[in-house]
Amino acid sequence: MTTPVFDLEKSIQAILFIANRLERKDFHKIFKILYFADREHLSQYGRTITGDTYVAMKDGPVPSKIDDIFKAVRGDSFFTEYAGEYHKYFNVHNWYFIHPNMDANLDCLSESDVEMLTGSLKKYGSLSWDEIREKSHDYAWRATPSNGQISLEDILRESGDSEDYIEFINEQIALQKACI
Repeated sequence: MTTPVFDLEKSIQAILFIANRLERKDFHKIFKILYFADREHLSQYGRTITGDTYVAMKDGPVPSKIDDIFKAVRGDSFFTEYAGEYHKYFNVHNWYFIHPNMDANLDCLSESDVEMLTGSLKKYGSLSWDEIREKSHDYAWRATPSNGQISLEDILRESGDSEDYIEFINEQIALQKACI
């Protein structure tokens, strides 16, 4: 199973982009908006926005590293001692709600990143908790054991991409990792 390369700066900026445009800024909603934007971006442009790995949790896909960052800022993570640098971007209140402290730096996001984030917000941003949860229980989520890593291959299959395209994406990610 191929895993993308996590991009911390893009992830932070994507979070800020979403949180500044959502009415309900809770972990769940932000995670789902990111998932749908990453899924669509991967299918259309061959890479995710965040590079995060999604885990099949009970209520749908959760971006693993972003979840760790949110919990660290909240103060209940193994990584809490590293949370200080993230407080300048956002705070967590009432246990699950994000308060952005600044706007997203659009110079860190590509045009296609902004396009997919905006599209995901328009399509899913006004859905209720139950509705967005249901939509996120897609093929990729269902094909993954509980608390397991959702494969990029299954995310691409959910989008209707061919096995040849999936192989191509895997090769591109391997090349990217080799250059790091």
